[in-house]
Amino acid sequence: MKLYANNEVDSEWQKGQHTCNYCQLVIILIMSVIVIVALDNALPSALMGMADILSLSGLNFIQERRNKQNSKVAWNFQVIIASHDGQPITDGQGRTISVDTDFASIDHCDAILIPGFVPDSQGHPPRNITNKQTRSWLARQYQKGSLMCGSCSGVFALGEASLLNSRRCTTTWWLHDELRQRFPKADALWASELISNQRIITAGGPLSWVNITLQVITELVGADTAKIIADFSVVDAIPKSQNLYVPQGYRISTDPFLAEAEHAIRQAHYRHISTLDLAKSMAVSQRTLNRKLKSLIGETPKAFIDNIRISHACTLLNNDNKSIKDIALALGYSDDTVFRRLFQKQIKMTPTAYRKRLNS
Repeated sequence: MKLYANNEVDSEWQKGQHTCNYCQLVIILIMSVIVIVALDNALPSALMGMADILSLSGLNFIQERRNKQNSKVAWNFQVIIASHDGQPITDGQGRTISVDTDFASIDHCDAILIPGFVPDSQGHPPRNITNKQTRSWLARQYQKGSLMCGSCSGVFALGEASLLNSRRCTTTWWLHDELRQRFPKADALWASELISNQRIITAGGPLSWVNITLQVITELVGADTAKIIADFSVVDAIPKSQNLYVPQGYRISTDPFLAEAEHAIRQAHYRHISTLDLAKSMAVSQRTLNRKLKSLIGETPKAFIDNIRISHACTLLNNDNKSIKDIALALGYSDDTVFRRLFQKQIKMTPTAYRKRLNS
């Protein structure tokens, strides 16, 4: 067996051209430093949960299962919980949490995870989450090549460090509008389960720290290891769609334009509706429709149409005994295969599985 460190792998292996002489097993040793950022008002379950999931990766039975799968990667890692000054922080429940070190003591790391924060009585995340020192350190580590990860309202800390500018990102569905308001340069997408874009990883939901941590493991060492850890943690390796949890009509209640657009889409029974059709029904140009939807929810007209119809499909699957094909036709999809594919993409399960889940 031959062991390589991740910075010593020969170029032939990196190019996928390595040949196994004398049946020699080649193992790549990946060494990672992962920093969990501790800030005041942090959600304690997220802060410590990230560390707990990562700690599972080093347990013997996890390593043994990876070995049984003939993994060609050995992963050694260090998890550091850090605050800006190395002093304990006060979490969102008022408890004091000690940390390992301060930011200035960390010269290099491979990934930085920022948990969400306990919201105020109005459901808003804190303002001025980070200080100047924290923002500078986050930006500097990103420039050095670190993965930058925000869970739920932890995404706002990335925004304060100007790391969301011109980058696709997401957060929890009920924080979407505030994210766009605070950080208008961000390309925020509504209710996406997880987005990885240019080494910026964001996810929505108070429990999305699970998805963020598994995604970091996936990007640092591979999907197989992440799947093993997810299995032992009894969590889903694939994030669930936020659309499963958004209250019916939530988005359209925030703006009359969206309400009118949704009404036009829902009225188009049994027929296809294009971007041009929707623009005509709204008495606006296609360009205005696109600009308006982009500014309100960060979606194209086509994505908005599909999202409304898939949302309507969820209602029909719950309240109607029609076949999947008939529901697809009722929503304007002449090909139910297209409908099934879109439903699977948005809801992360098939229409049949969704109906069974509702009836279980």
